[in-house]
Formats: sequence, C-alpha cells, structure tokens
Amino acid sequence: MKLSLEYLIREPKVTLEKNPVIVLLHGYGSNEADLFSFATELPENYYIISARAPYDMQYNSYAWYAINFDADQNKFSDNEQAKTSRDAILNFIDELIANYPIDKDNVVLAGFSQGAILSYAIAISHPERISKVIALSGYVNDEIFSENYKNNDFSKLKIFHSHGTVDQVIPIDWARKSTPFLKQLNIDATYKEYPVGHGVSPQNFYDFKNWLLS
Repeated sequence: MKLSLEYLIREPKVTLEKNPVIVLLHGYGSNEADLFSFATELPENYYIISARAPYDMQYNSYAWYAINFDADQNKFSDNEQAKTSRDAILNFIDELIANYPIDKDNVVLAGFSQGAILSYAIAISHPERISKVIALSGYVNDEIFSENYKNNDFSKLKIFHSHGTVDQVIPIDWARKSTPFLKQLNIDATYKEYPVGHGVSPQNFYDFKNWLLS
C-alpha cells in the first residue's frame, strides 16, 4: 500500500479487531531495513512498521533532518527540517490507522538516535496520539516540540529510554539530561544505561521488550 513515507511491515500473527502498532524510526544515514531486523523478536500481536526518513542522502541512506557542521566543527541540527519530519510522521501514523485495523490508542514509537529524538518530540507534543515511546541512544531536544507542550496531559504516556555509556556519537551527558526533564513533566519514564557505544546491545533489546510486555 502506497503511503506518504516508504515503509516495511510485519503483520500481526495474532489478529484482533484492532491491533496495537510499533512504528520504528531509524537513525541518521540509515534506512527502514535497519530496525526492521527487530521485527521477528517483537510481540506477535503488534503491527511492526518501519518507516523510511524523507531526506535522501544517497547510497540507500536517509535522514529525518540535516546535521550541519560550522567552521569550528560544532554540530547543529536543522530544527525546521526536524519539525517537518515530526509532522510527517504524525501524518503517516494517521494514514496507517486509516488503512490498517490499528488501535489508535495503542501506538508505540521506537526510535534509534535521530529516530529517538523525534520520538520524544512527537509524543511530548502530542501525548494523546502516542501511548509509549522506546527512545534508544537519543536525547530530548525541546526546540522541536510544539509551542505549548507543557500544557499537555502526559498521564497516559510511558517512556523507556536508554543509552550506551561509551557512545561516541551522542554523549551520555546529553541522554542523562532527559531524566530530570521528563520527571519535571511527570512522565512515567524508565531509564537504563549499557556499557556499549552508539548501538543497541542484546541486554538493551531484552529490557525494552520486557518493559513493553509488562
């Protein structure tokens, strides 16, 4: 089925009248096949849908937004592109709900790196649309949240976030700042660290899967 974003899908093995969905959002320079490798290990009652980011970097790599460097090699994100992708993903979720028997009250976002940063932005900007977030190796960038996000009702939102202690791409200090930030909003959040770099260890996968099942 042709929707606004390219995607891979694993249909649920256990069909309900409406099934929950996990939307996978890959990192910068990757593609929809990357996180889709998790699909076989994820709960069988879920639709597993892995979306491809809209900005083509060639050689089968894509980005949700540009990351630029200035003369001093400081990295900065293109926040306007990030907001455009935030809204594009919300639109894509609407299309999924319109085209598949998905439970709109049970939409889970699972993102890695740039995908995790956007997962936070989508869920905190629109907590009525997302039930759970799995944010792997990312951080909170409140510059890409909707304007009045602090007035939102977060009582139903749950977040699992994790990071590698030797991450060379996104410093662990950036990830650690997300815990007090989420606490301030009274969001139910679980945070874990693993002795790895910028990646998802088997223990990390096991932990977020258990968190999802509980």
